[in-house]
Amino acid sequence: MEPTFGTLYSMGLRLGEGLRLQVGDIDSINQRVHIRNAKGNKDRLVPLPVNTLNILKRFWSVHKHPVFIFPNRKYGLKHVHKASTHLDRSGVQTAMKAVVQELGFKKQISSHSLRHSYATHLLEAGVDILEVQKILGHSSILTTVKYTHLTAKTTQRTEEHINLLMDHFDIRWGHIS
Repeated sequence: MEPTFGTLYSMGLRLGEGLRLQVGDIDSINQRVHIRNAKGNKDRLVPLPVNTLNILKRFWSVHKHPVFIFPNRKYGLKHVHKASTHLDRSGVQTAMKAVVQELGFKKQISSHSLRHSYATHLLEAGVDILEVQKILGHSSILTTVKYTHLTAKTTQRTEEHINLLMDHFDIRWGHIS
């Protein structure tokens, strides 16, 4: 997994949020990441999956920048400690376009598509939409709803829940058995 894309997806981060991650934002003991100055100048805590933590640790052990998880690579790996900024947004976006093109996807996919997929996958896994809203840092539930996509899996789960509920409902008598 490419560390930048994997980090964005596995925590549902906006591109800028992921690129601005700093070493001090990672709380490996409580398995969460402090997202600072997100949209609307808000801070939030997001769950940090163990696999993502391990990937970030391995990635950081290669460059060991004292501040940034994703330092600018302008000086190369040998002099990465000189980096005073994080990776450039346009470089990551260009890399994403190249990957999408190489894989032959017809649909236009961006780093923000990873955030949409994350929200959808959380809902498919049964995570409450209010919790998804909190993780994504949305002030309005309506924004979170826009991120969700009706998939065959969610449709099937809804139908299963309705059938289970209605199995206990006796239509002839109008009551729940």
